Amino acid sequence: MKPVLPALACLLGLLSFPLLAAAQAPLKKADGVLVDAKGMTVYTFAKDSADSGKSACTGRCAENWPPVPATEAQPAAPYSTVTREDGSKQLAYKGKPLYTFVKDKKPGDKSGDKAMNAWHAVTD
Repeated sequence: MKPVLPALACLLGLLSFPLLAAAQAPLKKADGVLVDAKGMTVYTFAKDSADSGKSACTGRCAENWPPVPATEAQPAAPYSTVTREDGSKQLAYKGKPLYTFVKDKKPGDKSGDKAMNAWHAVTD
């Protein structure tokens, strides 16, 4: 009967792994806004249409507002991915592509919020 206990413990560990992996979101909330793994504020762009699967921010725009790269093929809702013109994957939240801002220099900066009345820190 002794060999059953280690096997059972191993099986339970394997079964719980997907639950632990699914519980981790690609972003986290800090000081009321979503931030990336480095603690940098994440933004949406008013010219992006939710669930369009595209980003309206390309070229020079993307140089100033770098896309948040998608690290998973299928992130859990409310996250999704969009495919950029260059074929790279960008993380989206509630269907809207996500970006950081080059003028945010340290974690917690939100200098891009309400910029040009088109950029908004993600608050929910």
